Amino acid sequence: MKKQFTSLSVYDATIQRLDFLFEEFDNIFVSFSGGKDSGLLLNLVLDHRNKYYPEKTVGVFHQDFEAQYSYTTDYVESTFRRLEKEKNVDLYWVCLPMATRTALSSYEMFWYPWDDSKEFLWVRPMPKHPYVINLKNNPITTYRYKMHQEDLARQFGRWYKESHGNKKTVCLLGIRAEESLQRYSGIVNKRYGYKDECWITKQFKDTWVASPMYDWSTSDVWHANYIFNYEYNKIYDMYYKAGLSVDKMRVASPFNDSAKDSLHMYRVIEPSTWAKLLGRVTGANFAAIYGRTKAMGYRNLTLPEGHTWESYTKFLLDTLPVPLRNNYIRKFKTSIEFWHTKGGGLDEDVIEELIARGYNIRRNGISNYTLMRCSRIIFLDKIPDHTDDIRSTKDIPSWKRMCYCILKNDHTCRFMGFGLTREQQSRIDILKSKYSKVGE
Repeated sequence: MKKQFTSLSVYDATIQRLDFLFEEFDNIFVSFSGGKDSGLLLNLVLDHRNKYYPEKTVGVFHQDFEAQYSYTTDYVESTFRRLEKEKNVDLYWVCLPMATRTALSSYEMFWYPWDDSKEFLWVRPMPKHPYVINLKNNPITTYRYKMHQEDLARQFGRWYKESHGNKKTVCLLGIRAEESLQRYSGIVNKRYGYKDECWITKQFKDTWVASPMYDWSTSDVWHANYIFNYEYNKIYDMYYKAGLSVDKMRVASPFNDSAKDSLHMYRVIEPSTWAKLLGRVTGANFAAIYGRTKAMGYRNLTLPEGHTWESYTKFLLDTLPVPLRNNYIRKFKTSIEFWHTKGGGLDEDVIEELIARGYNIRRNGISNYTLMRCSRIIFLDKIPDHTDDIRSTKDIPSWKRMCYCILKNDHTCRFMGFGLTREQQSRIDILKSKYSKVGE
């Protein structure tokens, strides 16, 4: 799907989308993370509501991950204090224990913000406001103890609908397609859209999520904040002063895949918070020091003497706890079977190079998952140990790619092209439950 340019600015297009949302849905709430995108979206929605739909109630949902910069906490506090004075605004500041993915350790797939059994290790105290939702004050009937963070967000939407008359409900997200190919794919490949709008998708009966700012660029976001003089998270100023590139300026759990490369910035910007992070999640200090080095699976990793990539992968699997080992084995088996039976789409020049290099492959129809409808390729022999002799190794299976997943603590194997389908998410939840019992 190519970009289609119109005479509308992204701002005008978003205003049209907001009109559509306010007319179509009975209940609207904004998912506010404390980042630049969700902060801007919240301001745009409330301004639009106040001007054109003053009687309409807007909910604000903040999912608190406990470990964050004090700048983020200050910004969220300031925003909620301001919204306390707004008419027809429902506030929900959620501080419930939830399974949050960590990419810092080979021994832990998740850490648990606001874990009630580890209150002595919390990075900061529990916020104290009447609208804070925690284990002692939890009206969310669809919540399950230590459920996955994404499930918690979805179940909040379901509960919000049920607690607001069971009417048609939409959650607004500050997601932009420019941020990653995964988000771009999530926008253009909607399976359950709403009235042919690619930026709205269904979650449950009468419960939807929408990304009305999906086509904004980063410069658009900052230009709008400047034009409208909106308050924003001042951590971005600190990022800028520290020389962090724009694409690395993220406000999220500091231990996940997208944030681990800049984890060391906590040590620079907020040493006191950094000291608490060290005791919160195993591997934080190691990742901060070696986050962009071979030790975390980056760049040209050297294969240990006497090993092939297959034997080294199997050696690493043997060193892992059983639940994590089984997780990787299941993924690897699925990938191997896929490339032997169905096959993945590859560019024509890559296919020709594989044939020229002597790889035993054959075509197997057309891949519907590639924009250019590339040919699917099946490997008739064993999966290659590596494909270093091919100019473009992207998307080609090999034991080296499997090995990198382990070394990068890529528990979901996104490096190999895996995504989080409903079935895979269910499997991860089961694994999480088993692993938590092992650790008890």
